[in-house]
Amino acid sequence: MTEFSTDQARRTLLVSLVSVGMGFSVLFPLLAPLGREMGLSEIQITSIIGLSALTNFLVAPFWGRRSDMWGRKRVILIGLFGFTLGTVVFNLVLYAGLNGLLLGLPLFATLVIARLGHSALMSATMPAANAYMADITPPDVRTRAMGAAGAANNIGSILGPAASALAVISLLTPLWVMAAVALINGLFVLRFLPEPPRQKARVRPPRMKYTDPRILPFVVVGVLMFTGFALVQQTMGFRFQDALGLSASETAGQFGLAMMLSAACSLTAQMLVVQRLNPRPFTLLRSALPLLVLAFTVMATSESQLLLTLAMMVQGFGMGLAGPGFTAGASLAVSPDEQGAVAGVISSCGPLGFALGPLIGGALYQIGPTLPYSIAAGVYLLLLLATPVLGRRITEHQHH
Repeated sequence: MTEFSTDQARRTLLVSLVSVGMGFSVLFPLLAPLGREMGLSEIQITSIIGLSALTNFLVAPFWGRRSDMWGRKRVILIGLFGFTLGTVVFNLVLYAGLNGLLLGLPLFATLVIARLGHSALMSATMPAANAYMADITPPDVRTRAMGAAGAANNIGSILGPAASALAVISLLTPLWVMAAVALINGLFVLRFLPEPPRQKARVRPPRMKYTDPRILPFVVVGVLMFTGFALVQQTMGFRFQDALGLSASETAGQFGLAMMLSAACSLTAQMLVVQRLNPRPFTLLRSALPLLVLAFTVMATSESQLLLTLAMMVQGFGMGLAGPGFTAGASLAVSPDEQGAVAGVISSCGPLGFALGPLIGGALYQIGPTLPYSIAAGVYLLLLLATPVLGRRITEHQHH
């Protein structure tokens, strides 16, 4: 691949990741008010995302290995077109719930089934995209490249909640828009993204365990951080609505704005710190943890819109540091032949966090609205104290 075509492939992938970020984030400000409009409880609402993320966690390693066998582009396309199809089906079920065609337990069960199918297909995109980026990036700039991928995803995470402002038309309008965006994204990738030449098809791709000592420190830190992040994403909608006395559409707007600002801070961290300084991966993870402890402490002790929004911004900045360190560190720890396998494992850590976070957060929120954040702050504090032990286990496999 020439230098020009490598740059073109990277640009195409990054543009695609913007719309992937939009697709993942647009539902978060909407699901809490949508669920309450349909008469679902908090634990039912959060469990829809939690079970969807659990499916993603279970399936992502499979897609990572398949990208070694079938090629990165094909698996990315399965995820993008699967996202489009899954969004349409999920929206139709939501429409039935909002209009009284499905109620109670049958509605909840149908929503879960639709979302599980959606998740099983869309989970193909990120492991294949991360492995693609590793294929076309030398080790010495791997952290910076993963930071660029994270930045693209975060731009999407800003635009997704912004699209949720279309909820003023109807609560489902933003989701129909995202189905169209995902379809256009799939056609864009089909036309413009070449298959990376370094990646060769394998008959039996290597399996990788979460306990592999080369990547275990990143897995531990990553799963716990994503659990806390998901806990906030899936309970702060309730927190905003209850603490500030907002209606369903006002909640979508105010929480959507807070999510946009959080994603903007994450983007700032990736552009100013990761891109300019190119620090070592575990240094980024260790730097993020104090910020996350601070953010959760403020969330637990404040009920003002300003402070809750500022806490989400601090959390966004911390996750902006952590994401590239987590992805690049694991990629650098293994050989080129294992990039698809490690991308599958690493891409599933976020979904595992998003499976645990909403379930834990929804249950704790029903007991007390400050419990999710105070407990998360304590867990992150313990993780911060454990980083010297985890850091000593890290070795980098400098491959070319």
